[in-house]
Amino acid sequence: MLTPEQTEGPYYLDLETIRKNITEGKTGVPLTLRTTVIDTRTCAPLSNVAVDIWQCDAVGIYSGYIAGGSTPETTFLRGVQLTDSSGVAEFTTIYPGWYAGRALHIHVKTHVGGTVSGGTYEGGHVSHTGQLYFPENYNTQVAALAPYRGNTARRTLNSQDYIYRNGGSSSLLAITLAGSSLSQGVIGAVVLGINPTATPGPGAAGRIGS
Repeated sequence: MLTPEQTEGPYYLDLETIRKNITEGKTGVPLTLRTTVIDTRTCAPLSNVAVDIWQCDAVGIYSGYIAGGSTPETTFLRGVQLTDSSGVAEFTTIYPGWYAGRALHIHVKTHVGGTVSGGTYEGGHVSHTGQLYFPENYNTQVAALAPYRGNTARRTLNSQDYIYRNGGSSSLLAITLAGSSLSQGVIGAVVLGINPTATPGPGAAGRIGS
């Protein structure tokens, strides 16, 4: 099945920086994000697909924007990795926080047909734009930990999020503990089914929301 398209939102930056660890010192529950990209036409894994992610920090702030202490030159919690021969791209990040009106999520794009030059991904085309979500039982536990408990925004549940209700359950991460406790980190895994030849436009999911 194709993973449903979802809104890009207002916080995308076309940085295309190749890096696995995107934390830049941001604190939170460590998250190893493991995405597996498959071709829905053949069910085969897709290699050399650029998986491009961006997310807010524990208190709901995105890098690259003048908001909540962030500034335009910041780049934390953004990065690109290429899928390997098994279709897997992996990131070292943190469990995201939240902000008013949205459930916890990570944004994702897949790019096909480009090349890497000087540490950035160039060219190609976007074949999928979506968002990744987290099980509520883990969200509740994470929200009780520092620094998340300092987030004063009301937390929106997946079931209350109008974007999640439009296909978000297909992008719900499978979460496992990386150690003996939540504070030691988690592994989040998801399979993204894409058509690598597709070039869905903004109308596929709109560009509203965040």
